[in-house]
Amino acid sequence: MITRRFALAILVASVVATPVAAEKLSLQAISNYLNGLKTASGEFTQVNDDGTILTGTILIKRPGRVRFDYNPPERTLVMAGGSEVAIFDGKSNQSPERYPLARTPLSLILARNVDLTRDRMVVGHKSDATTTTVVAQDPDHPEYGSIEMVFTANPVELRQWIIRDGGGSETTVILGELEKGLAIGDTKFNIPQEITRRGL
Repeated sequence: MITRRFALAILVASVVATPVAAEKLSLQAISNYLNGLKTASGEFTQVNDDGTILTGTILIKRPGRVRFDYNPPERTLVMAGGSEVAIFDGKSNQSPERYPLARTPLSLILARNVDLTRDRMVVGHKSDATTTTVVAQDPDHPEYGSIEMVFTANPVELRQWIIRDGGGSETTVILGELEKGLAIGDTKFNIPQEITRRGL
């Protein structure tokens, strides 16, 4: 079985490798990039805390909306919309797990106005000459966990993030190339409509 550390090393190398050294991106430059990211679609690879690896397609529609469609044999759908997050288990007929988007660190990059210069929001900001890493949390609720984001420059691109929840578990999402500026309908993020469609 591929170990979590080995898998991450391969996946990260494949998406962040670049022959040219890049300067450390400023928090303002990263905020500007995120605020300019209105819609996007692409492939993702997810490494869970237990080392399992999943793949799928991500749709982003800022502010406040994201959708993760997992590839078979997984039949899971995770979607955020209407200030909620819902997790649909395609292998059961149960209603989805639902909780407030504001209680997950992902809300920090889905906010209408991302401002990483806000006091106490960023708790880590470093560069290794090829990437810039930023660790952010809700300054009013650090107990909700944190999100560690990795960016490349020229142009600025979000390459991966690591969500650390309040219990210490980690989930890594590594992004493929994102296609931006797409027309994505709001129904892709409509949780009540998805519940009705599934007859739950």
